[in-house]
Amino acid sequence: MILAFLSQLLNGLLDGYYYMLIALGLSLIFSLGGIVNLAHGAFFTLGAYLALVLTPYIGFFGALAAGPLIAACVAIIMERFLFTRFYREDPLYSLLLTFGISMVIEQSLRWYFGATPRAYSMPTELRGQFFFGDFVYSRYRVFLIAIAIATVAGVWVLLNRSSFGRIVRAGIQNPDILGTLGISLRPYLSSVVAIAIGIAALAGVLMAPLQPIHPMMGVEVGTAAFVVVIIGGLGSFWGVVVAALLVGLVKGLMIGIGLSQYSMLAIYLLMFAVLLVRPRGLFGERITRFE
Repeated sequence: MILAFLSQLLNGLLDGYYYMLIALGLSLIFSLGGIVNLAHGAFFTLGAYLALVLTPYIGFFGALAAGPLIAACVAIIMERFLFTRFYREDPLYSLLLTFGISMVIEQSLRWYFGATPRAYSMPTELRGQFFFGDFVYSRYRVFLIAIAIATVAGVWVLLNRSSFGRIVRAGIQNPDILGTLGISLRPYLSSVVAIAIGIAALAGVLMAPLQPIHPMMGVEVGTAAFVVVIIGGLGSFWGVVVAALLVGLVKGLMIGIGLSQYSMLAIYLLMFAVLLVRPRGLFGERITRFE
């Protein structure tokens, strides 16, 4: 009984890790460009379908590398031709734009692949379990958690230990200062959008073996990622990390005690409680451009 409960908590943390991957991108795009990207969940779905299409030709690990790169290329095109028109506009317009993009992606996938859920086989190399005494846990789930941790660590290093990251953080807090120094944010915006959406697609590739692939699979994940951003606070890297793990633990706890039907409700109640105490989120920072 205790081992089963522990397994559900770990599965909840697993959910928290891929919420984290998506929420980091959401937070970066909004903080730097003011774009409310409702299409982020659709790119998660696109990543899962790319895994389905690419694996027969280049294998799972090839799809794990190529899927996010393809999504990132699509993101650069989308940013250049669509997002640039809305950086200085009311965020409501970008919300409508990205909602439309989300619908186009979802309906295109539905048209081409159909609405029937598809199964994706787990890679042979990652099948099996790890045994820790009497506790057994999936080898693939451990791999997924390791990739998620490595990705988050990589994003942290990029933002905090590189000149690119310093400019991005300065652009989030006060872009006017960069303007006076003659530094254009345009190429950095394109890079941030590509990285953010590439990571969302990476999460989709990683989750493909664990759940049926269908055109609407990104809706619940995208909603949960928005909740994570709200709980963690805009502009805070560690806020998103802590909030994602907290949301995952709450979800796993509800499932572990036999109340799985209320797991999403518990996440929303957590968000409500945090906002009552901290309207900017747990680690929300003051962002000059939006105040």
